Amino acid sequence: MAFENKFVQQRIEKAELLKKEGINPYSNDSKRNTTIIKYLNVNSDIESKEEKRDEHRHYIVSGRIKLFRIMGKASFIKIEDESGMLQVYVARDNLPEGFYNDVFKKLVEVGDIVEISGYPFVTGQGELSLHASEVKLLTKAISPLPEKFHGVTDKEIRYRKRYLDLIMNSDIRRTFQTRSKVISLTRRFFEEKGFLEVETPMMHPIAGGANARPFITHHNALGIDRFLRIAPELYLKRLIVGGFEAVFEINRNFRNEGMDATHNPEFTSIEFYWAYKTYKDLIVITKEYFKYLFDHLNLPTLLPYGDLEVNFGNFTEIPLIESLTTIGGVPAEITNSKEEIVKFLNSKNITVKPDLNLGQLQGELFDEFVEGKLIDPTFITEYPVEISPLARRSDENPDITERFELFIAGREIANAFSELNDPVDQYNRFKGQVDAKDAGDDEAHEMDEDFIDALSYGMAPTAGQGIGIDRLVMLLTNEHSIRDVLLFPAMKPIHNDEQTTQNEEL
Repeated sequence: MAFENKFVQQRIEKAELLKKEGINPYSNDSKRNTTIIKYLNVNSDIESKEEKRDEHRHYIVSGRIKLFRIMGKASFIKIEDESGMLQVYVARDNLPEGFYNDVFKKLVEVGDIVEISGYPFVTGQGELSLHASEVKLLTKAISPLPEKFHGVTDKEIRYRKRYLDLIMNSDIRRTFQTRSKVISLTRRFFEEKGFLEVETPMMHPIAGGANARPFITHHNALGIDRFLRIAPELYLKRLIVGGFEAVFEINRNFRNEGMDATHNPEFTSIEFYWAYKTYKDLIVITKEYFKYLFDHLNLPTLLPYGDLEVNFGNFTEIPLIESLTTIGGVPAEITNSKEEIVKFLNSKNITVKPDLNLGQLQGELFDEFVEGKLIDPTFITEYPVEISPLARRSDENPDITERFELFIAGREIANAFSELNDPVDQYNRFKGQVDAKDAGDDEAHEMDEDFIDALSYGMAPTAGQGIGIDRLVMLLTNEHSIRDVLLFPAMKPIHNDEQTTQNEEL
């Protein structure tokens, strides 16, 4: 904290002057009896009254001063709480003698948090306001707010100082209110469907459940390393083995990977597992889930996302191999040949690792030529076994799995499959992943012998799915960086000289 900043010093001096006046600049005895939005709603009838005021109504509101306009013997301020903004009229003659000139005008300023008592009235400009009879300082802000008309526009500062971003940008607060509603509605939806919410470990002895590089920590009491959870999948399926038939977890996951517009090292998802169901049942419940969200959030079916318009009334399904040709424009005759795919990718100046298998190469084709074109909600089904180590093989075609990924606006939102419950097949696929890890793939699965042991006791036929909450919120709020829907996104360390520069910019 740069207390040496001259503007901060000036405010600290004012806080000391307030104390000398017998005023606690950090009091803790608020008497607030309403919020701003409730005040505005309850008193919306004042404008119809002849005098456009009602001195018999008394309210106490609290909030941060966002605007201060002094006009001699009276001032207008605007205060803001979580619910909204309110104009307050403060007149010298309505306050204790000397308070207006010696305290209010000199020692109270923009950024301070105040409590105002008074009655409702409508100004000559037609704005419902509060006529103050008492002003009480609750919190003295010693750091000045950014200039009002520009606010916090530097995204680097916004992410590092999210508290300041929230103070200055009410739209940002609404984004995170929507995020909170999405999580609450998600929990309610699955509970209403009969799912049980559970909690599984966040420190794992083996990194599993997804292809990702883990974070490693150390458990002092046990004297062993642990991996921060990359996915809760294998623990949730253990619960299906144990006899629970429908479970979900809204979980925080950690993956030690790069950061971009859709990736953050820690992220939120929901994973749910449903016994005696298949991935086709998950397609149905996913459509129901989106309808539930849109109904309760009052969102239109046609939702803008940047320059796009996404039609959430138009869910489609298509197998991955078919999508390569019909959507990606890849020649059908090459899609089942390793050599031809490599030759085709090279002709497009795309270099791939020489040791990729056929399924991985088909995945490369999909990533390059199909994914970005999937605007309306699209279930891509029938993934190759080689890129689906935990999914059940298709009975009709053992080279593909009963799996889908849901793509919206060119991005993956969900991943689901009929779960593999053959312990021998699962062991062999884990072994293949271990071989890949030994060959240098640091995102491949490790062998989880305890999970194999669990499967050996028998897991009912089950379908499971994960939905990325962060990316979902991005879609619903028209945000294009995952950092804009995370209150505190991961950031590079800041040096002292950079910190000084940022403070000066504010």
